[in-house]
Amino acid sequence: MGSDMRHLLPLVLLMSGCATTATVKETSMTTMKETPRAAGLLAGSTEAFTARCDETLTRARAAIGELKALPAGSDARVLALYDEVIALTGNMAARASLAKEVHPREDFRSASETCEQQLSAFEVELSLDRGLYDALSKVDQKALDPVGAFWLFKSLREFRRAGVDRDEATRAKVKTLNEALVKIGQAFGRNIRDDVREVQVEVKALEGLPADWLAAHPVKDGKVTVTTNTPDYLPVMVYAKGTDAREALWRAYRNRAYPANVEVLQQLLRTRHELATLLGYPTWADYVTETKMVKSAQAARDFIEQGRKATLPRAQRDMAALLARKQKDLPGATSVEPWEHQFYEDRVKAESYGLDTQALRAYFEYGQVKRGVMDLTSQLFGIRYVQVQDAAVWHPEVETWDLFEGDVLLGRVHLDMHPRDGKYKHAAQFGLTTGVAAKALPEAVLVCNFPRPGELMQHSDVETFFHEFGHLLHEIFAGRQRYAGISGIRTEWDFVEVPSMLLQEWPLDGAALKTFAKHHQTGEVIPDALIAQLKRAREFGVGVDTRRQFFLSAVSLSFHDRAPGFDASALFKEVQTQFLPFRREWAEGTHMELGFGHLDGYSAIYYTYQWSTVIAKDLLTRFNGARGMLDGEVAMKYRRAVLEPGGSKEAGALVQDFLGRPYAFDAFQAWLDGK
Repeated sequence: MGSDMRHLLPLVLLMSGCATTATVKETSMTTMKETPRAAGLLAGSTEAFTARCDETLTRARAAIGELKALPAGSDARVLALYDEVIALTGNMAARASLAKEVHPREDFRSASETCEQQLSAFEVELSLDRGLYDALSKVDQKALDPVGAFWLFKSLREFRRAGVDRDEATRAKVKTLNEALVKIGQAFGRNIRDDVREVQVEVKALEGLPADWLAAHPVKDGKVTVTTNTPDYLPVMVYAKGTDAREALWRAYRNRAYPANVEVLQQLLRTRHELATLLGYPTWADYVTETKMVKSAQAARDFIEQGRKATLPRAQRDMAALLARKQKDLPGATSVEPWEHQFYEDRVKAESYGLDTQALRAYFEYGQVKRGVMDLTSQLFGIRYVQVQDAAVWHPEVETWDLFEGDVLLGRVHLDMHPRDGKYKHAAQFGLTTGVAAKALPEAVLVCNFPRPGELMQHSDVETFFHEFGHLLHEIFAGRQRYAGISGIRTEWDFVEVPSMLLQEWPLDGAALKTFAKHHQTGEVIPDALIAQLKRAREFGVGVDTRRQFFLSAVSLSFHDRAPGFDASALFKEVQTQFLPFRREWAEGTHMELGFGHLDGYSAIYYTYQWSTVIAKDLLTRFNGARGMLDGEVAMKYRRAVLEPGGSKEAGALVQDFLGRPYAFDAFQAWLDGK
């Protein structure tokens, strides 16, 4: 499912004008800039967390009351109070969202869900508050600077999209539907998160697995327990010679949240459609795309179709190579099964391109990779990291780092990087505190499920690390706007993945790899020959993998561009036949759509990943100079022009500021064509 599963805001927070991305965050209602310590709230008691949630709502209601009572001509105070409420409630919602996904105690996770529901209900209440809307509407936009005017324009637009100007009965129904969406979305994600499945595998079926993986999995009665968690799942799918073992694990993975999410998904689709039509839109897809870069559901369809056609030749070549390799093992084979894809892709890379992925793993010990990510981003963006040893956090494995530019503290990040029970199962960046100029520094969290220090990573995991770190840096660099409502990652939603898609290019660059990829035993820097093999082999499979992303984009859109009541599994299969040359995700008895977590956060707009990739490939062309990917001057220009502005401009303008022209599809097409 790509490398990223960032948690995104529920609809209610979008409607109130708080943000357009997943990681809501906070400034306190103070004018003092302090070292971020929001993570300490998750280190305390459940009772203290609940009390803070209640206090947040009390303070926010008081501020709104004060705002609506202000006399005419109090524009500055109206804006200040409104933005403080956005910051206050957004930050608390972010902390609740993070806690429900990562906290080790079930009672804390439950309390955080309750808090999230309360805050979401309040956000809906605000989005439908005609008195608040009227007060903001009276602010003289002509007297504001361009950034302030843009922020106010976006805020008022979201009020109208929420239905604030509808009759009382309609507003009441909107409120009910939004509150229901939050609970349904929580249930959908919780069912995926908590459903970790196990498969008992004969030891002989695991022949081909790396020695370090086998050593970490004890044998009992001749069998090994393998879970659907990523550090277990991925190596088995790539290396295990036992086809039956791979198939069993593949099916277990694609049956997570079945049958629990069957009705939950239908509820999600029904409620979204009812809300969209109530607000005057034909479908949810039409509603949700309106404020994105893509602007409409039809434009999203056109983009996905463009991607489907663009990827076809490359995908056909990939599949022919996979089938030819399988036929060496099974003469007469006519197809490649989905649980064989990664295995045979690895064989092709090893035999046709000379890449031994197990030998490659030896250069990616987790701790060394982490240092490499930090060292490279320090060099590129002119920052340094200082570890905070005594920070209060929610789990002993969480690390805390402060980011500095010279002696200036820019913000704080926390790394929660390894799997455990009850924790979010993919990789994502979460916010804790929205940075606001002169008020609060940004604080954010990286949540992953990587091997632990001393253990080895797949190169795909390394790419994921860089990808998610791109989100993290965006959050910190963009956290210096004057208004919380446009600070941090508050660009159009289909631009959110651009910084992450761009940064994940660095571990594919030879010069960048040699700064951190060292053999975990000998310390030898990754040799040029292995880098060349990696780069050649990495190009294999691009067609099928990219086409799969467009397939998932089509699933996401198709589930939301029509009236509900359809068979989700049947539609999933139907869409797949248009995109994938083998049964990549669907197989009899599996229900991958129920574990497709992006259907909660992203809803109809999973196309975001490929849309962002198109832009990222274009941005990458600026690193083609003499210093290549290590060109700090270009990186700093990118930081200033694209990352730091946050949501203070339209995303297209940010790209034009960096490229000197509008973005284009050409670089993406050239990449697909292998040029």
